[in-house]
Amino acid sequence: MNDYDLLVVGSANADLVIGVERRPAAGETVLGSDLAVHPGGKGANQAVAAARLGARTALLARVGDDAHGRLLLDSQRSAGVDTVGVLVGGAPTGVALITVDPSGDNSIVVSPGANGRLAPQDVRAAGSLFHASRVVSAQLEIPLETVVEVVRCLAPGSRFVLNPSPPQPLPTEVLAACDPLIVNEHEAKVILGDAGGLSDEPEDWARLLLAKGPRSVVVTLGGVGALVASTEGTVRVPSVAVRAVDTTGAGDAFTAALAWRLGAGESLAEAAAYAARVGAATVTKQGAQVSFPTAAEVAAL
Repeated sequence: MNDYDLLVVGSANADLVIGVERRPAAGETVLGSDLAVHPGGKGANQAVAAARLGARTALLARVGDDAHGRLLLDSQRSAGVDTVGVLVGGAPTGVALITVDPSGDNSIVVSPGANGRLAPQDVRAAGSLFHASRVVSAQLEIPLETVVEVVRCLAPGSRFVLNPSPPQPLPTEVLAACDPLIVNEHEAKVILGDAGGLSDEPEDWARLLLAKGPRSVVVTLGGVGALVASTEGTVRVPSVAVRAVDTTGAGDAFTAALAWRLGAGESLAEAAAYAARVGAATVTKQGAQVSFPTAAEVAAL
């Protein structure tokens, strides 16, 4: 029996959020709301989102020995995440500077800080976590060489889920392990490179991505749901119509929910349908981790 439904390997940031009427153009200054500080980072977000849904979750990450690091550890523990894999020190905690406009769309600039010091040797030292986990999820706010080591440390029979954000070209070794590779439109086109300009159809992006080696692909489509693709074909998965307040963290909640449900034995389409509902519930509230729903809230949506 696995001790954990999900091991998340990734970033932990303090999110510094300001609401704006519109995002500034180059050289322009705009006034915004009062500054709000929230625990965030794609790795930490996924861990909290999964734990709030009921998954037995562990996080492998690095934070600074500072107030932002303590904020992040407190948030993980209050959500029920096992923080035995969270390393402290080496650099200040990572920070994300986020502006949110009235439609709920956001722009984000990340200072990696301690996330950039999460190294391959840290992954190797956490071998017991990998052997105790049914599913392992990662993102690209940590060094790519560390993600490569994650793939090499996967336990037999475990499943690897990757959201390549922020996107960059991926080595064949990483692509071949993805089941699924989860991308939005921007991420898909960056990974595809020149081939991504051939079509505006998500089905075509998924087909081209599959040809690069992943075992399966999920393309997230915002408010209209997602598309799942494997050697068995492609399926569109609808979402739930909601009024978006803040999209921060919605993709992380989607990925966490999908990874957890895959580990519970659901098909890719079933897991994506549930994840789409989780993502929809997330955008109805401000912030990232504070907006993640419980399983009961998702069922009531």
